[in-house]
Amino acid sequence: MKQDPSKLSQGKLAPVVLGPEELWPPKLRPEVLRPEVPRAVDAGSGGFTDVCPQDRAKGNADLAYVLNADPCGHCLIINNVNFCRESGLRARTGSNIDCERMWRRFHLLQFVVEVKCDLTAKQMVQALMQLARQDHSALDCCVVVILSHGCQASHLQFPGAVYGTDGCPVSVERIVNTFNGTGCPSLRGKPKLFFIQACGGEQKDHGFEVESTSPEDKTPSSDPEADATPFQEGPRSIDEPDAVSSLPTPSDILVSYSTFPGFVSWRDPKSGSWYIETLDSIFEQWAHCEDLQTLLLRVANAVSVKGIYKQMPGCFNFLRKKLFFKT
Repeated sequence: MKQDPSKLSQGKLAPVVLGPEELWPPKLRPEVLRPEVPRAVDAGSGGFTDVCPQDRAKGNADLAYVLNADPCGHCLIINNVNFCRESGLRARTGSNIDCERMWRRFHLLQFVVEVKCDLTAKQMVQALMQLARQDHSALDCCVVVILSHGCQASHLQFPGAVYGTDGCPVSVERIVNTFNGTGCPSLRGKPKLFFIQACGGEQKDHGFEVESTSPEDKTPSSDPEADATPFQEGPRSIDEPDAVSSLPTPSDILVSYSTFPGFVSWRDPKSGSWYIETLDSIFEQWAHCEDLQTLLLRVANAVSVKGIYKQMPGCFNFLRKKLFFKT
């Protein structure tokens, strides 16, 4: 039966196909029709990303931690600024700016944030144990942020130590293992995140000249200070690692350091530390669509090109899955 060509609108001509359906051209077979593939959309800052990659990863519990609790979890910030005269440690001017940034950031990420300031080594351990002993059964994550002077320390799993205001160091290893399966059973299988703004030593890395897209990164607005002190080992430490066999295998843990162990971590008295400032900025821009490991890669890249001396953040990642913050 012929159709009147004058009654067919342009662009809507229906193809005529004769013969059985299995002989139709592939593009006309009903079974090969596919939903439209999501197109890349502008993700801000000149970048592009697929539509809802976060939702796709979150939909598979084998690939990503489930962070659905409200609130998501506890966040403890220990901010040591003023140290006793006998410690020989200077006041950490600018650290309160870091503390405010981290309080705001994790509050926006739906954590219950608690800040404790100017704690001695013993008080730091007590605050950590108090947090570990809480019931986290209804929560999905736990975060600890430590802002203090730091040093190198003997270790078996996690390097470095941070100082209490009395000048006694607490090893990062001790901090992390406070939240192991024995000390904090209600966080078993849940991500435990530690962000350490402190020096890993006294070495200063001049690095090598590289191209920078941000001229301001090469010239700090003011003279930065270091959160560094010499290597510590011996009676001054509040704790000593036990035998290797007594330490549990790390699981569901990520420890992010402001600098590579052994090197200086820089802090600007006027704008705070390079690491925390960058961490806050990256989280603000990308936490809605990228997992934690990718966020920390961005932080490392951005901090590494700042200032005269090179600072290289790093992390020990023992997470079993990707982690997307709840935004």
